[in-house]
Amino acid sequence: MHEPRVKIIGVPISAVNMDSCVQNIFDYWKEAKDNYICVSNVHTTVMAHDNPSYFEVQKSSFLSIPDGKPLSVLGKKEYPEMNRVTGPDLMRRMFKESKARKLRHFFYGNTQKNLDKLLVRLKQNYPWLEIAGGEPSVFRDMTSAEEQQLADQINATNSDFVWVALGAPRQEFFCARMKGKIHGLMVGVGGAFNVLAGIVPEAPRWMQDHSLEWLYRLMQEPKRLFKRYLVTNTKFIYLYAKGRFIRR
Repeated sequence: MHEPRVKIIGVPISAVNMDSCVQNIFDYWKEAKDNYICVSNVHTTVMAHDNPSYFEVQKSSFLSIPDGKPLSVLGKKEYPEMNRVTGPDLMRRMFKESKARKLRHFFYGNTQKNLDKLLVRLKQNYPWLEIAGGEPSVFRDMTSAEEQQLADQINATNSDFVWVALGAPRQEFFCARMKGKIHGLMVGVGGAFNVLAGIVPEAPRWMQDHSLEWLYRLMQEPKRLFKRYLVTNTKFIYLYAKGRFIRR
């Protein structure tokens, strides 16, 4: 919200790197704590371009950080300091920050089995971490009463961060609806729960640095991701090229 945003295929993405993202969160903590962060990639950016409601969700976030490497690469042309901030890396950084800051964390989403694995792994890797609670997804739209009950449950834990793993765009719509109702900074991190739990392998750093993480993920889950990447990546390239041509 306080960092500049660069428009990528018309969608405003926060021009941050990891350090400026973290600094922005804590410099404006009072404002951030009732708000949400979108972890943006090519897929969510194309969805926001096509869906006005989702565009508003991305636009109205505290930050929409460049999780996807192509977003940071394109953003660097206007803001050279901009760099990739992935969901798993942001979680790891905040867990380390928690040692001195005594931050409390709540985890919402995924299955109970995977959530349990995540919490066990976090206790092993970050023994100082204050885990305030966790709640799996119900894998359906909740009623207003159910969402309020969940908000009350989370607020009772006095959590500073609420990590949300419902998948895009569902998690971002959830965070937008809960803005001001859940008194913690909500961050929609999608598959990061399974990565940090050790359930899904993370792409090698060299693939991440060369914008090839999508290929690694495609090799892991070809049936689920082939159509998404074929359609979304192609459309992203088309829209970006079209925008450059029009501006010229």
